[in-house]
Amino acid sequence: MAHLSIAVVAEPIDLAAATAELAAGRTDIGAVVTFTGLCRDEGGTLEALELEHYPGMAEAEITRIAESAAARFDVDTIAVRHRYGKVRPGEVIVLVATASKHRQAAFEAASFIMDFLKTHAPFWKKEHKATGPSGWVAAKSSDDDAEARWKNPI
Repeated sequence: MAHLSIAVVAEPIDLAAATAELAAGRTDIGAVVTFTGLCRDEGGTLEALELEHYPGMAEAEITRIAESAAARFDVDTIAVRHRYGKVRPGEVIVLVATASKHRQAAFEAASFIMDFLKTHAPFWKKEHKATGPSGWVAAKSSDDDAEARWKNPI
């Protein structure tokens, strides 16, 4: 079974530290793949994106998704860091990092994890506009379509 490192954090995510954690002292892996999700400024209209979650439940669901990826793909290590609270444009919202002996498994596992995080992780996003009212972000059918490409349920 792959080593999992899951954290839901309020503070900014240190990309270099999280990535280095995967490869530190490892000579058995040949690939580390990372995905970094950033907060967009939505054409200059967004002041911040506020992410809410259920503590404990969010970590449990992310762990379940990572375990599913580990069972499906030949990966050695998976790290997921997800922010909550107010995130400003340009800041990191999520980091998914996977390590494996070969690159394809690492790429596929990272993509799989992101597709399922978008549709299953219990986070709610509220946009705080620079001008105008704030509001909750609705789920997107494109996220459901991305998840559906994996065909087998987790």
